[in-house]
Amino acid sequence: MNQLTNDASPASAQTSKGLIWVVCTIAAIGFAFDIYELLMLPLILRPALQELGGIAPGTPEFEFWRGVMFFVPAFVGGIFGLAGGYLTDLWGRRRVLTLSILLYAFAALASGFVTSLPMLLFLRCLVFIGVCVEFVAAVAWIAELFDNPKQREAALGYTQAFSSIGGLLVTGANVLAIRYAMSLPEIAGGHEAWRYTVVSGVIPAIPLILIRPFLPESPKWAAKKAAGTLQRPSIAALFAPDLRRTTIVTTLMFACSYGAAFGALQQTPSIVPGLPQVRELTKDLPVPKQKMIQQEVAATVNGYQEIGGLLGRFALASLAIVVVSRRRLLRVFQWPGLVIVPLVFFFPARDNLELLKWGIFLAGFFTVAQFSFWGNYLPRAFPLHLRGTGESFAANIGGRMLGTSFAAVTAWLTTMLPSGSTAIAAAWVALFVYLVGAVLSFWLPEHPATDESG
Repeated sequence: MNQLTNDASPASAQTSKGLIWVVCTIAAIGFAFDIYELLMLPLILRPALQELGGIAPGTPEFEFWRGVMFFVPAFVGGIFGLAGGYLTDLWGRRRVLTLSILLYAFAALASGFVTSLPMLLFLRCLVFIGVCVEFVAAVAWIAELFDNPKQREAALGYTQAFSSIGGLLVTGANVLAIRYAMSLPEIAGGHEAWRYTVVSGVIPAIPLILIRPFLPESPKWAAKKAAGTLQRPSIAALFAPDLRRTTIVTTLMFACSYGAAFGALQQTPSIVPGLPQVRELTKDLPVPKQKMIQQEVAATVNGYQEIGGLLGRFALASLAIVVVSRRRLLRVFQWPGLVIVPLVFFFPARDNLELLKWGIFLAGFFTVAQFSFWGNYLPRAFPLHLRGTGESFAANIGGRMLGTSFAAVTAWLTTMLPSGSTAIAAAWVALFVYLVGAVLSFWLPEHPATDESG
């Protein structure tokens, strides 16, 4: 991490080392909170559908609502996130970051008190809007603190690695909620663990709300704004001849990365309760006890995935400093994942709990690291005045809207398969998106635009 403050560049000379560390620390907390909120849904979805809708797992209605809960918030978040990226270029990074954190902190708290599935869906949409805007503004903000490429790669890589800390924290919060729900104050007239898990999402927001409004604006953006040389952002400009290929390829590849996560990895908590070993653990037990054990085992398996993702992000952060070729860096994670991830869902996800734990660890390692890759790559791909807009188009239209729709594809495919196996459906989805992403990587621009004209 010393790379963040060594070899001071002109940009860092304008900003004290202490302030750089504060900005990076707050950004890391923000990234962790983003993923905390996103990865909460797979953990709470099954019990939430059972309580709010009386919907039994495995039924067409369950698969319908599972698809809706994954896709609709992501679609809404993508649309508003694109607008947020535009506003990030127009209004500045800090102001948009502050508004985004206030939005999804409120939505996270309110989600614990819902009394119907439409209410939960609406609030999850608000959460996604905040998360989609947060990622884009934070990445642009950090990238513009540094001129030195190694400093920038290190700062972006290591702060994004804390996203997986958020995944571990939400897994831990879910386990604690399951174990101690009966000793906590009632929410909506009961002690459902999923409600406490949802409400816990407001806790990481507290330091962000208190500190983030007082941090400085991006020095590069502010300087151009003050000088009157900052060009107005435009979505149409993303498709100008010099940026068209970058925009299209990064958008589709970001969609493939998210497709693997939402169409396969995040289906695991719904798959685990149906494994033979879990059914054996819960047979002849009262229904409440069955649900508790199922949720605990699913959370444990999810923890393996998050540890794998955390290590993958740190591996990406370290390699990004020394590997010059962006295609080669991506393929370190993409090509092994093409083989490993589908195999995990074709085999252990169907009948072997212990092997699934280690398989999902590897799946998390190779898949989640790719999100950090895009966080490092995209700020260099677009000029300063289009940075938020370009990042947002790739991340939100590609990742959040197109990519997360593969969760709905998995749910639909489950109902179409004779076996009705979510694991098999997830395996085919993972194979498809990984294969498409690997092919598209041949068109990924090797040297993104780095000029700061804006």
